[in-house]
Amino acid sequence: MNRYRRLWHFLLALVVLLAGCSDHAPAVQKKRVKVGIMLSDVGLGDQSFSDAAFRGLIKARDELGVQFDYRELSETKTYEQGLKELVAAGNDVVIGLGFMVQNDLENVAKQYPRQRFILIDAESTLPNVTSITFKEEEGSFLAGVVAALATKTNHVGFIGGADVPLIRKFADGFEKGVRSVKPQAKVTTVYAGDFGNADLGAQWAKKLFAKQCDVIYTAAGFTGIGALREAEARGKYAIGVDSDQYIYAEKAVITSMVKNIDVALYQVIKHYVKEKQWPEGTVTLGLAKDGVGLAPIRVIPWDEQKQRLVDSWAQKIIDGQIATN
Repeated sequence: MNRYRRLWHFLLALVVLLAGCSDHAPAVQKKRVKVGIMLSDVGLGDQSFSDAAFRGLIKARDELGVQFDYRELSETKTYEQGLKELVAAGNDVVIGLGFMVQNDLENVAKQYPRQRFILIDAESTLPNVTSITFKEEEGSFLAGVVAALATKTNHVGFIGGADVPLIRKFADGFEKGVRSVKPQAKVTTVYAGDFGNADLGAQWAKKLFAKQCDVIYTAAGFTGIGALREAEARGKYAIGVDSDQYIYAEKAVITSMVKNIDVALYQVIKHYVKEKQWPEGTVTLGLAKDGVGLAPIRVIPWDEQKQRLVDSWAQKIIDGQIATN
């Protein structure tokens, strides 16, 4: 009899325990943060801008439990359509990647004033849009210092994807960096008018090499990849952009001006996951906050003296002693 009574008490206690767990179950179920991104015009596989942003979202998914979705221009035909689809999918934040997305993103942001947006590489004044920009001219200045140390002909080149204010920041910073080391060096700047055409990049590189350029710096997305490979084919040097592009032309790429889009996106999402708050206004990242920098120096002879020179210029920029824009 005592045995049955003990069993009854055990079962009763178990029922109470399960009921208590059921009452508290919803409290431990956390809603996963959802992020949607409209990629830049070339999209995934550009080996530069979009791929870097995608890496940041993958890290946020793996380390923070974030869900993310994306759209490419090849699928949606317009940025506006892709952005609207991401809003309709219930994302907590919708990201527009690149200056070319700005007009469409702002149109959509006005239609959905309670939706949070992030615009990368351009600045918006709308209250529900957070802008993330970079001091590309600072990293490009250091790329120019390296190019000046590498050139034998005292003639270097720059290939931009488009003649727009953002890409001119790369070009201007690069030229100032070159002249800080070799004031008499010649810098030839060209704009391809396309971020997604590797063959076009190779053609522009050929033209620059024909003019005795022996180092080129590209800020042209997938178009730039063609230029890097052309440099390798001709035994010349090149400097990549956005991410470490050494793997695409290992005999030519001295370094790359790294733009840490992946880090910036991850940090902003992490802040929201932890604090439940998106940053307001514009977040600008440069050398001082590791927003930009240089990939490791390879291919050319490199010693401590040259590295100290690059480091000293970087510190001067951080300290505000050098104007790079």
